[in-house]
Amino acid sequence: MLDRILQTIKRFIPTKVFKFFEPMYHFLFGVSANLVYRWPSNKLIVIGVTGTTGKTTTTYLIAKMLRGAGYKVGYTSTAMFSDGDKDWINNKKMTMIGRFFTHRMLRRMVKNNCQYAIIETSSEGIIQYRHRFINYDTVLITCLYPEHIEAHGGFENYKEAKGMLFAHLKDCKTKYVDDHKIVRRAEGIKKLSLNRVKKTIIVNGHDEHAAYFADFWAEEKFAFYNKSQTVSFSLPEDVHKLQIDLSKVKNRMLGNFNQQNMTAALAAGLAQGIEFKKLLPGLEAVEGVPGRLERIDAGQPFTVIVDYAFEPRAVEKLYETIEEREHGKIIHVIGSAGGGRDKSRREILGNIAGRKADIAIVTDEDPYDEAPSLIIEAVAAGAVAAGKVRNKDLFTELSRRTAINHAFRLARAGDVVLITGKGSEQAIVRANGRKEPWDDRVVAREELKALGKTVDK
Repeated sequence: MLDRILQTIKRFIPTKVFKFFEPMYHFLFGVSANLVYRWPSNKLIVIGVTGTTGKTTTTYLIAKMLRGAGYKVGYTSTAMFSDGDKDWINNKKMTMIGRFFTHRMLRRMVKNNCQYAIIETSSEGIIQYRHRFINYDTVLITCLYPEHIEAHGGFENYKEAKGMLFAHLKDCKTKYVDDHKIVRRAEGIKKLSLNRVKKTIIVNGHDEHAAYFADFWAEEKFAFYNKSQTVSFSLPEDVHKLQIDLSKVKNRMLGNFNQQNMTAALAAGLAQGIEFKKLLPGLEAVEGVPGRLERIDAGQPFTVIVDYAFEPRAVEKLYETIEEREHGKIIHVIGSAGGGRDKSRREILGNIAGRKADIAIVTDEDPYDEAPSLIIEAVAAGAVAAGKVRNKDLFTELSRRTAINHAFRLARAGDVVLITGKGSEQAIVRANGRKEPWDDRVVAREELKALGKTVDK
């Protein structure tokens, strides 16, 4: 109720006036959410995961890994939510949901006797102060490179937004846990009989910006490394190095890039003081994350993969994964988002599909208030620049369902159909914020079923 009242008040305040009072507005939202749900993050060990890419998968891996080690864990991420008792798909079309939702989730985790909460923390959420009043204990960054920079006004602003999460750690209240990692009140008992949860920073030792994040205050600092890779970046002397040998881990996930996500997850577990061997059962049981390199199998003779990748580097990594395996033609259903989201990436995405795919089908994604046809043409222009010819190996389809159907009709045995940009998202966002129910995975299964015997076997 209170959050709706504050949102209503916001609508009646002129934009220029709101900008002046914005910090106070976010402060009131954060305090109000905590008062309503009784400061739930004080009663959980909270791990925040941020980064340009990999944060959703890393959040999921940490949760599954800690569960396998015997702990009860809840989490919030772009792909999934969990209150510790049940997991479900994120249908909110946001990574870091509003403060009332987040703190309500944290309260449910407390009620369900969770020990850990893993919070995927986006830069957009950080600049809206959604991380404030969450009592983080560990913050981890997967990697950093120039994406989402239009929304931040440049790469340095983007990096500093991520840095705000690390700076926030110093203001977070100390917690104490018993031998079972249940958060306890320290008053009236000897603190020596409990374990203090140290405020911890974890950075990617292979990332050129690791030193920036490792330079923030923390009681403990760790840098994770894949033992098989060389490192050339220097870090502050107080950073402990975690060289992780993934050859000892049975990886069931597709994609070499997931090695970094597994390394990050293991670093988070080791930083909690958990033995390496206890972390393996939960981690090795993970085959994938919903909407991330997810195979859709309806008995068709070709491979269908749905993936969330919507920015250039992630799409390049997706192609690296495909190229690791024997395959026929690659047919790529691709688009790009509207709403002021990094317009510069549109032609780049089209160029990647133009170079890497045998056939590119450019379609609608999340147009918001922009004309879908204009976004489609910008992506298609990139494919043409890469050598694709319209109506030969490049097609444009305004309807995303038609585009997926077209790809399936073109596919033959052994081919690979990639459907990127949305993953497990539950809606296409159109003008005025209207959400059209959608799930690439569901639509893919429906269209494969509809094709039936017409598929060339």
